[in-house]
Amino acid sequence: MKVAVTGARGFVGRHVLGELAQRGVEVVATERPRVVRNRPAAASARWIEFDIAHPPEDSFAALGKPDVLLHLAWDGLPNYRSLHHFETELPRQYGFLRNAIHNGLPALVTVGTCFEYGQQSGPLAASLETHPANPYGCAKDSLRRQLQYLKATRPYKLTWARLFYMYGDGQPATSLFPMLKAAVDAGHKEFPMSGGEQLRDYLPVKEVSRRLVDLALNPGDPGAINVCSGRPVSVRRLVETWIEQNGWDIMPKYGALPYPDYEPMAFWGVC
Repeated sequence: MKVAVTGARGFVGRHVLGELAQRGVEVVATERPRVVRNRPAAASARWIEFDIAHPPEDSFAALGKPDVLLHLAWDGLPNYRSLHHFETELPRQYGFLRNAIHNGLPALVTVGTCFEYGQQSGPLAASLETHPANPYGCAKDSLRRQLQYLKATRPYKLTWARLFYMYGDGQPATSLFPMLKAAVDAGHKEFPMSGGEQLRDYLPVKEVSRRLVDLALNPGDPGAINVCSGRPVSVRRLVETWIEQNGWDIMPKYGALPYPDYEPMAFWGVC
C-alpha cells in the first residue's frame, strides 16, 4: 500500500510519519521547494518537493499515484481570525485536492477542526450541524462541503477527520503546553493563564497520529468523524496534571489572562 502525506514537516505530520514507519507501507512525504529545515526521521518515506499553491498539472501522478492521500497541510495558523484562510487558503486547497481526485486519487483522509462547530457548547457529535464562528473554521467547513459535492462528479472515498486539542513534542511555541514548559525552563515561579475553568477535549499527538494512520490504512467513506478523547477536562486540571507529572516547580496564576473569545467555555467531542 502507498500513502502520500502532505504537511509532513508539521506538528502532526512528523508524528504521522513516525507511526507510518512502523506499519511497513510505502510513504511519499511532501515538502515545499527550497525548505531548509531538518526533515523528520522516517526511513521509509520518499520525499518530494510539492507546492499546493502551484500544483503540477497532474497532482495524483506527482504524488506517486498513492492508494490514499493523508492531507495535513494548511497554511496561516495559528491565526484563526485571518481572512487568509478563506480568501487564499480555501481555493488553493480545493484546487489541489480536486486536481488529485479528478486524476484518479481513490481515497482521501484530510483533517478538519473542532472550530467547525463554532460556539456550540457541550458534547459535539460529528453529525451535528456546523456553525463556524471564525475564518479558519469557516474555510475548513467550506472545504468539507466542496469535497462532498465533488463526489457527485468523481466518486472517491472521503474521511474528514475533525481534530480537537493536542499536545506533545514539536508543538508550536504558542500552544499551552510549550508555553508552560518554556516558563519552567526560564525559571519562572508563576505561569500566567486564564481562570482555567473552560472544558476541552485533549489527546496526546501520538494518539492522534495513530488514529489518523489507522484511517489512512483502512480507508472507508464515512465523511466527517471526530478524532477526540470524548472526555472533557478543565484547562486548570490539565495544567496542574502536567506540572505534577513532570515535577515542575511552578504555580499557575489563574485569571491573569482573559478567556479566548473565539470558542465556548465548555465543549468536547463525541467519538
